[in-house]
Amino acid sequence: MEFRASMSASEQLQSKTAVDTFNKTLAVNGRTASSQLGKDDFLKLLLAQLANQDPTSPMENTEFIAQMAQFSSLEQMTNMNTEFSKLASMLNSSEAVNTIGKTVEIEDGMVSISGIVEGAVMGEKPQVQINGMLYSMESVKRVLAY
Repeated sequence: MEFRASMSASEQLQSKTAVDTFNKTLAVNGRTASSQLGKDDFLKLLLAQLANQDPTSPMENTEFIAQMAQFSSLEQMTNMNTEFSKLASMLNSSEAVNTIGKTVEIEDGMVSISGIVEGAVMGEKPQVQINGMLYSMESVKRVLAY
């Protein structure tokens, strides 16, 4: 058995075809293909690398430890990103709730609307209720204290 660090043109074509076929099955099964690698993809690559390594020259311990450290860092960054998204959602919802009872100015397209906030809808895309209509917090341009 011969170990080569590079792939021939036909092997590259086979690999690309296999990856494209796999990505198409992901889209069919309700998942969308992504151009970014996630932690699951990283772990699959690491396992494939371990399974297909040259038995006469196995991966060094330091290489394996470095890759596991990278995986751990990737997982922690993913977790932090999820938590930051939750925090941003809570802050936006809190901002909407804090406008209740205050007069706000809203730009809805080319129309400018002013009124007292009667209520708020919390969540990822918070809204304020003015004169019975809901408007996105993004459209609020000014909050007045009176």
